[in-house]
Amino acid sequence: MILVTGSTGLLGSHLLYKLTSNGEKVRALYRSERKLENVKNVFSCYTDNYMSLYESIEWVQADIIDISTLSDAFNGVTYVYHCAAFVSFEPDKYQLLRRTNIEGTANIVNFCISNDIKKLCYVSSIATIGIPSKEITITEETEWNPEANNSVYAITKYGAEMEVWRASQEGLNVVIVNPGVILGAGIWRYGSAGLFKKAHRGIKYYTSGSIGLVDVQDVVSAMISLTKSSIKNERFILIAENWKYKDFLQNMARSVNTSPPEKMASPLLLQIAWRLDWLDHKLRGKRRQLTRQLVTSLSTDKSYDNTKIKTYMDFEFKKVNQSIIEIGQLYLKQAQ
Repeated sequence: MILVTGSTGLLGSHLLYKLTSNGEKVRALYRSERKLENVKNVFSCYTDNYMSLYESIEWVQADIIDISTLSDAFNGVTYVYHCAAFVSFEPDKYQLLRRTNIEGTANIVNFCISNDIKKLCYVSSIATIGIPSKEITITEETEWNPEANNSVYAITKYGAEMEVWRASQEGLNVVIVNPGVILGAGIWRYGSAGLFKKAHRGIKYYTSGSIGLVDVQDVVSAMISLTKSSIKNERFILIAENWKYKDFLQNMARSVNTSPPEKMASPLLLQIAWRLDWLDHKLRGKRRQLTRQLVTSLSTDKSYDNTKIKTYMDFEFKKVNQSIIEIGQLYLKQAQ
């Protein structure tokens, strides 16, 4: 039996589709029944027979921060894919981020240890990989700098990784994957798939920085291959290609038949924008859209190295441009 957390998210849903298509026996955790529709939407992108795959899953309603709901979920489980996380860059969400990402992960690894799980595959983020001060390629060995201006999301995902490494010291076999921005179809309201919806409505500006991109199906394939392999206690950057934001946003706009952004948001404009966003949050209680850390990221050139996964697993990534085209076509077919 395979246990999947975060099953109703973009990555979790695609992982479920791949596992069930391979005939695996799968148990999936979910918190909200309404989000189960996400899974059906993702499955329907790839097959007309999606309900039979969906119904083959053993669904368990549970919350990773509520230990009482997790006990039964681990009965008979041999492998765990921990995809669940709370994603936010809003500083006032720090406590919720900490509870979900750090304390929730601690709960999962503790249950893995007590139930003699064969291997845990944890989905982290490239946000936990350090950013060097010099212009060099970032690898798995690039050190995290706790004194840097890290986002609250990055801080809590790094803390979650520490829980996984702690479990490895206690005898649990683990692998960690650090994907960049994951491109995938089916959940169009938010997340990376939601960017295609925004692109269809029209994006006016691009930023000067760069972004690491990877297709969701590549992330899923890497996770399954690593979990089935003899590799343990290693981490892997999952980035297919490093793109400039300009190229990414323009190609995404073209994929949904809209005009691409032609204006660059200058560093000064972005600095003003995040301050105005903070002021709007304080005065009217609106959710933060921009933070200082996010603006820095949008304006920074970064280059991530995917050599390790290619070397260890003889892995080849899908071309990002092809992913964008295919997802754009699915958006035009499904989401209008």
